Amino acid sequence: MLATMSSAVAARVLLTVTGRDHGGITAELTGVLMASDTELLDVEQVVVQGQLTLCLLVALPAARRDRTLAAVRAACARLGQDLTVRDLPTPGDAVAGDGDGDGPGVVQLAVTVFGDRLDAGGLHRVARVLVGHGANIERVHRLSDSDLSALELIVSLPDAPGGAAAAAAAVDGDVAGAALDARLRDLRRHLLAEAGDVDIAVQRESLSRRAKRLVVMDMDSTLIQLEVIDELARRHGVGAEVAAITERAMQGELDFEASLRARVGLLAGLEVRHLDEVAASLPLTDGAETLVRVLSRLSYRTAVISGGFQFAAVALKQRLGLDYAYANTLERAGGRLTGRVLEPIVTPQRKADLLDMIAQGERCDLDQTIAIGDGANDLAMLQRAGLGIAFHAKPKLTAAADTAISHGSLARVLYLLGLRARDVAELLRLG
Repeated sequence: MLATMSSAVAARVLLTVTGRDHGGITAELTGVLMASDTELLDVEQVVVQGQLTLCLLVALPAARRDRTLAAVRAACARLGQDLTVRDLPTPGDAVAGDGDGDGPGVVQLAVTVFGDRLDAGGLHRVARVLVGHGANIERVHRLSDSDLSALELIVSLPDAPGGAAAAAAAVDGDVAGAALDARLRDLRRHLLAEAGDVDIAVQRESLSRRAKRLVVMDMDSTLIQLEVIDELARRHGVGAEVAAITERAMQGELDFEASLRARVGLLAGLEVRHLDEVAASLPLTDGAETLVRVLSRLSYRTAVISGGFQFAAVALKQRLGLDYAYANTLERAGGRLTGRVLEPIVTPQRKADLLDMIAQGERCDLDQTIAIGDGANDLAMLQRAGLGIAFHAKPKLTAAADTAISHGSLARVLYLLGLRARDVAELLRLG
């Protein structure tokens, strides 16, 4: 109680300690503050390439200021650290933008930037776009390990001018949510347009982002590096005809169900043994095994939901240890395919419905789900999920998804969960 009362009349002083990191720095400096009965208001520490930056915000009464600062300086000298002292305004005097990002009319975002290599120019362009949207970068975390290829920026975004979103929230939460979603999509478009050869995800920094429980994935050209139907067609000598229909369907130019029936019809007479051969040699997408192993270690539930074929989806389920597999079943007779697909067809709408069904069975809110896909037939599923990720996707899906991974492996999905490369390495060692 006495400390709280004293902080109301004490100056807010930011002590910034920098130097080579080693053990005992935080312990000794906080011991000095404790001995001088100085109230600690906030603390943040980061180590970059072995160099420490430790920030201590304290409430420092004028009567003890000189004595306390002298003790802190002496401790820093013993520890081989540099000290910078800065007086800060009291909360009531703070200028706009000085807040901690959690006040009314402010939303916190997690902006994930990742690519093969990040440089000062790329980060500058990202920061410039954020400033242009009125956002303030509060914290920057490196997610990658030995190289600078992935960063997470925690950003505060103020309400729209005039408090439009806050006003809408008081009347209609859905309207406010839609307005904010539109602003985030606009921010992401601008970031992608300016940032260069990197991927950028913009998510609300909320509990639900770190409480995902279910990840569902498309199969063809997402979990695996080919379209299964194209491979079957190649073995049957109708590869060109089927591939042309597949491409038009994935671009959203053809109705999915009609195109599926047309392509399967061209497979009539194919020996069933070819299905077993294809299932045994499915080429996994780079990073797929890492992604599923880490998710399993973190107790996520995983599923493949595909407009492709069940024989391949089941093979993947067994190979990767997935929890669910849903796809289309090819009719067989006399050891050959009949050219027909059995009901129900896994249409784009059914993909979304299957996501719903699995989530309900797992007692999982849709906000806690992630969907990953690459084609137009994945759009409804990605829109239904709490986070929809377009992976090396067609332009139509990339534009409509919550975020996109256009470079690198499927394991980069883990960055969107806030996992660092060292976390992933640790989980893989345990598994």
